[in-house]
Amino acid sequence: MRAQELEGLLEGFRGKLKANEPLAPIVWLRAGGPADLLAMPADVDDLAFLLNALPEEVPVTVIGLGSNLLIRDGGIEGVVVRLSGKALGKIEVDGDLIRVGTALPDKLFAKAALEAGLGGFAFYHGIPGGLGGALRMNAGANGGETCDRLIEAVALDRHGNRHVLTKAEMGYSYRHSDAPKDLIFVEALFRGEKRPEDEIRAEMDAVQKHREEAQPIKTRTGGSTFKNPPGQRAWELIDAAGCRGLKIGGARVSEMHCNFLINEDEASAYDLECLGETVRARVLAHSGVRLDWEVRRLGRFGETGEVEPFLGA
Repeated sequence: MRAQELEGLLEGFRGKLKANEPLAPIVWLRAGGPADLLAMPADVDDLAFLLNALPEEVPVTVIGLGSNLLIRDGGIEGVVVRLSGKALGKIEVDGDLIRVGTALPDKLFAKAALEAGLGGFAFYHGIPGGLGGALRMNAGANGGETCDRLIEAVALDRHGNRHVLTKAEMGYSYRHSDAPKDLIFVEALFRGEKRPEDEIRAEMDAVQKHREEAQPIKTRTGGSTFKNPPGQRAWELIDAAGCRGLKIGGARVSEMHCNFLINEDEASAYDLECLGETVRARVLAHSGVRLDWEVRRLGRFGETGEVEPFLGA
């Protein structure tokens, strides 16, 4: 279904609709093709309207801040929903409880918890994404994970119906959730612990210091590319396999932290994904370990062709 036809079905939608909208400018790797139709809902009710109005056969893809996304060069079919704005990122504090909209950036969530005197969230200061993605992938850093403080998550299904999932129902494990793939998270409830603000601020400063010293945060990157295998560190395996600084096209493995891929010289999404698969193959050959992608790869391959997974998965 063409974007013009989709727009016709969405009369009454209060947010923004943009046909054939480039996505590279809004993802951190700055690569990839357009969305057939990009939708930015005004609020949760507007998102529910959108989901209910779209025919079942129209693909719906959700993105947030784009910090851990690799959009392929052919772009994304159907409707891409981007959650942003104050209405979808609101914060409510009640004692040691904090309810947060999923469009809120993780760093602002950490700041809000600090201002409320709630400990347990400083690790979010080191995660360059939004809360929606954090819920979906159990994001974590510096010894903390999303599942540590979560009480419940609120989501809409493909028809716009509201669901409340407990932490147990999220089915969390390392960088993974078993929550149904069609659910779009819109808010979450966490429980913190009352702590002096200076202690929380010191934790956040330590997180920031670690990022600045150990990660290429001032480059075009998507964060940690591969998950850490059980009991091992992905960057050490990549380094041991001789991949530090490896380059394909405009994409390079960071020399500062080799679990980060960098768009160094106007890399295509093909360059970046091909580099990632080359790293996986070399690590397997050197250590026998199969690295799993942490960066989400979405969309259609472009004219350059399809990147075949070197490891068959």
